[in-house]
Amino acid sequence: MHFLGIIWNPNETLFNIGFIQIKYYNLLWITAFALGWFIMKRIFTNENKSVEQLDSLFIYTVLGTMLGARLGHVFFYDWAYYSNHLAEILLPVRESESGSLLFGLINGYEFTGFTGLASHGATLGIIVGTYLYTRKYPEFSMLWIFDRMVIPVAIGCFCVRLGNFFNSEINGKIVDENFIFATKFIRDSDDLHPSKALGVTQEKTLNAAYAAIENNPQFSEYLAEIPYRHPAQLYEGICYMFIFILLYFLYWKTDKKNKPGYLFGLFFVLLWSVRFFVEFVKKSQGGFEDTLGILSTGQWLSIPFILIGLFFMFRKTKTA
Repeated sequence: MHFLGIIWNPNETLFNIGFIQIKYYNLLWITAFALGWFIMKRIFTNENKSVEQLDSLFIYTVLGTMLGARLGHVFFYDWAYYSNHLAEILLPVRESESGSLLFGLINGYEFTGFTGLASHGATLGIIVGTYLYTRKYPEFSMLWIFDRMVIPVAIGCFCVRLGNFFNSEINGKIVDENFIFATKFIRDSDDLHPSKALGVTQEKTLNAAYAAIENNPQFSEYLAEIPYRHPAQLYEGICYMFIFILLYFLYWKTDKKNKPGYLFGLFFVLLWSVRFFVEFVKKSQGGFEDTLGILSTGQWLSIPFILIGLFFMFRKTKTA
């Protein structure tokens, strides 16, 4: 029985503006930040805070999220590569084997956008950004901000995982084709490397090559070799949406927001527990799991956040 059971082969680039690629992933990040600002504006208005204070917080949060997510990916998951490609850490480019020209000037690089981002790093970046914000605005406590910020962050996490799904990245482990959610990711480079797709189809572009693999009977054997996998990104994303709904309800309909750290702690426990368990059906993302064994890198990184969340949920504190 197939509920999802699809062949997934979207063009990750929605359209091009010159050399700049507008990707679904980028648009969903923008959507996440836009929704976050709108939700926090409602919260700030409800608690008689100014929009100017919110705008400043928004800038700190965006910078903290992007820098933290990028550096988290670099150091937690792929330092072996980036240690030899330092320029690519903070620039949205990638070394190209095709000898393409970046901006028509720099040989050997192509514009890709930031394709490596880590949620654990983003979390640390947000914490650092919030700390710096409270130094500028001492009338705010970090926990007051965290208890409210986790609401838009939860829906932002949903947007990011949806973007991963469009990018056919962070896919799940191989599953039987009769599994209810079985999905064949044609663009999974582990199952069909781009160079192989170009080689067997003799197409000039990757999009044309992947389309030929999917639709041309001449290449049916290559399509058949691609395994079905868990759509792990959707498992995570849907769970994050439920977390958002729960936090939104608790903020507006209960007094939990008046217990400093409770909503923040609950968010950490739920989000990183979801991440921990989905990792069991997610293929390896690399990192240090080969050294520690037993658990994946994502699971090892999630455990401290879960413990921190439990601490803030159950610590004794005065109601604000």
